[in-house]
Amino acid sequence: MNDIRKTVQILILLGVLLGGCRKEAEVFEPEIEIPAPPTPPDSIVGFYLLNEGNMGSNKATLDYYDFATGAYRRNIYADANPSVPKELGDVGNDIRIYGSRLYAVINCSNKVEVMDAATARRIGQIDIPNCRYIRFHQGYAYVSSYAGPVEINPNYKQQGYVAKVDTATLEVVDRCLVGFQPDELEITQGKIFVANSGGYMMPNYESTVSVIDLQTFTETRRIEVARNLHRLRADRHGNLWVTSRGDYYAQPSRLYRIDLEHGEAVDSLDIAVSNFYLDGDSLYLYSVEWSYVTMSSVTTYGIVDVARREIVARNFITDGSDALIRIPYGILVHPDTKDIYLTDAGNYVSPGTLYCFSPNGRMQWTVRTGDIPAHFVFRYN
Repeated sequence: MNDIRKTVQILILLGVLLGGCRKEAEVFEPEIEIPAPPTPPDSIVGFYLLNEGNMGSNKATLDYYDFATGAYRRNIYADANPSVPKELGDVGNDIRIYGSRLYAVINCSNKVEVMDAATARRIGQIDIPNCRYIRFHQGYAYVSSYAGPVEINPNYKQQGYVAKVDTATLEVVDRCLVGFQPDELEITQGKIFVANSGGYMMPNYESTVSVIDLQTFTETRRIEVARNLHRLRADRHGNLWVTSRGDYYAQPSRLYRIDLEHGEAVDSLDIAVSNFYLDGDSLYLYSVEWSYVTMSSVTTYGIVDVARREIVARNFITDGSDALIRIPYGILVHPDTKDIYLTDAGNYVSPGTLYCFSPNGRMQWTVRTGDIPAHFVFRYN
């Protein structure tokens, strides 16, 4: 979730809680739309899109796109689970498939919702406070957790952790303390790398990546990178790419490279990054970078060649349709067709939009989503 918007939403939410009860949040009814023609059968049969929904509104929803039919279904969780109270929950923050199960991290509902990957029917939940992102390795799920309450406080005391979850029992079997407000994590070379943000502690942000040994499940060291870290991804060349959101004043957002052989940040690229998707050696990215100096945001797009370690395009949209996008918020690239899927959160309180672009950056189709469409996962045959 965008850092500045989340700060504002926290303040609004606290005011609502102090002010009394609110009316029940409106949710979307299941709908089906066909925005694109069917595509030939492939190993990838479709993708899920998790819509965050506004904090405090209990409006996280789940959509699904079927390649074989070209059909886009909105709010499928409510349709598949009509008896579940409060439906999916408050703020969908990450989504992944492991084996035959679909895992959705629901941040402010303090849970990971576990579903059947084919039907989205509920199997159970994993209780983890202020959970953020999830990854898997050899029968275990690893979930980053802010651990403490939703609270903007430069003197925040609650250290974050990574929870180790047995995917057979859905029980938390261990925890490893890391930095404050840990966000994305990556598993590679027998280690878990965790981006510590310190996002609740503005202006006292964190600036390190925690390294956890998978065998002992202990933090072995921290790698100094930059302030307010968020996302990270390992490439096939022994590098870990890490994003910094900066401090919204003098320090801009940048993309950093950690050399995994030496375990240190070795260089950076002068490009702002809010989110990215790695396809082969192409790192597709976008940014909506806010500045408290100008009191405005700047939107950028780009592609980084991770093998050459350089920016090769300053925009992957070539037909001018990026002018239609207000707040880019989620990104996905098909590994075979190279089609690019990009979401627009719009005004954050109304339904968003999903755009499909061809590999050469021309818009092919659009469809309406739930509120704040953010997180994708492919479903394989």
